[in-house]
Amino acid sequence: MVSEHAGGMGINGADTAWLLISAALVMLMTPGLAFFYGGMVRAKSVLNMMMMSIGSMATIGVVWVLWGYSETFGDSRAGLIGNPFEFFGLRSLLAPDSMVGTVPSLAFVAFQAMFAIIAVALISGAIADRTKFSTWLVFTVIWPTFVYFPVAHWVFAFDVLDAAGTITRHGGWIANQLKALDFAGGTAIHINAGAAALALVLVIGNRHGFGKEPMRPHNLTLVMLGAALLWFGWFGFNAGSALTAGATASLAFVNTLVAASAAILGWLAIERLRDGHATSLGGASGLVAGLVGITPAANSVTPVGAIVLGATTGACCAAAVGLKNRFGYDDSLDVVGVHLIGGLAGTLLIGFLASDKAPAGVDGLFYGGGVDQLWRQAIGAFTVLVVSFVATYIIGMVLHKTLGFRIDEDHELEGIDLTQHAETAYELLGARGVRARSRIPSPTMTTTADDHQDTSTAQPTEGAPSWRSSSPVASRPRSTTGAPEPPDPVLRRCTWVRSRTSGAA
Repeated sequence: MVSEHAGGMGINGADTAWLLISAALVMLMTPGLAFFYGGMVRAKSVLNMMMMSIGSMATIGVVWVLWGYSETFGDSRAGLIGNPFEFFGLRSLLAPDSMVGTVPSLAFVAFQAMFAIIAVALISGAIADRTKFSTWLVFTVIWPTFVYFPVAHWVFAFDVLDAAGTITRHGGWIANQLKALDFAGGTAIHINAGAAALALVLVIGNRHGFGKEPMRPHNLTLVMLGAALLWFGWFGFNAGSALTAGATASLAFVNTLVAASAAILGWLAIERLRDGHATSLGGASGLVAGLVGITPAANSVTPVGAIVLGATTGACCAAAVGLKNRFGYDDSLDVVGVHLIGGLAGTLLIGFLASDKAPAGVDGLFYGGGVDQLWRQAIGAFTVLVVSFVATYIIGMVLHKTLGFRIDEDHELEGIDLTQHAETAYELLGARGVRARSRIPSPTMTTTADDHQDTSTAQPTEGAPSWRSSSPVASRPRSTTGAPEPPDPVLRRCTWVRSRTSGAA
């Protein structure tokens, strides 16, 4: 991606049309993410989860025009940040001859705005069910200003040369001095958002009940719909980053297809070996992991390399999502496991799988290029990880101490949709939506002591294990031997809960 704003060869209609279509495709990814995340949370949190994505579209749309674009693509200050006042309000880009490459500057502005929006929205999945919406909106202004825009400048803003070879506009240090490859945002978006997500989880803390009760996806149909919209939009995300309708866009399109396909297979293979079942949630998550992995590498690997990269990334992310249970951090919707790990895998695998037959023209270790590109990829990836984590932790802690980043415990148990937005997603069982249910206990069941808890209202009176979820199901079925059925594979990303009655194991 380039950042020249001057007339050149003239506007190319085909390139402009492709970039505008790609921008619309990338815009569709954020509603797709809202469906994807919305289906993965409990029924009492789905509207808030979707509103966090829509809120990001609202704030970033304004901020990007005012100073975000200029901070990202303005003339560089020491390779670290663009001049935030150079294109403030975009007034200087309205001239008909203002161009980026072969497209109007405003087409490029629109395309890059969609990247900024989804980079912020991705973070929300890690802090589902418990985040104060007003503070989240403030965060969506502060975080991109101090983290995303500068990091995107490092990665996406290239030096611009005149006919004599003199630099007329300076870009970011990763793109121009380090020369690490990141075609469409593996570092700037996915590693950046994943590290920020981990930092916010540590600031805000775990959900009440994390590690004690399963928090199952309430609607896997929404998850599958969201994953499909993400895949559809991702063709614009990657192929559109070529900025031209040509060979580079075509390779990026094919690589995006095959990497995601291979990642689904890689994730499902791990699930089948580990859990005995291949799940729809696993398929959707593997799809997204593959798309994350191929994002930085779409123009630097061959289609065969994309298959290897996708399968590897899918398998790595499938293994990584369990780390939150091992280390005790509540990454609610696996933003760290999918986006941080997937972004790292894709960025580092360029150092192994890059081929000079691809448009980037670089050979990785497996193609005789040695470790030269690998160390560049590693420095770029881990620098972004550390900077994003530290900066986000500081921002999150300041907001947490001043505005409060987390809702009250009672509000969380009541349901964040009701307490933050005064509405519920499903008004099917009474005036209070999914919370309205019969409280008449069966002869063999006892009601839960917590009236606020949006989980099963009844537990076995014996000390046997039970599985509690956000669906209004009293208990899991028993096998013919009388023993409770084992948890299904989706619950491996949740927790097995034993009742607290006397005699429970």
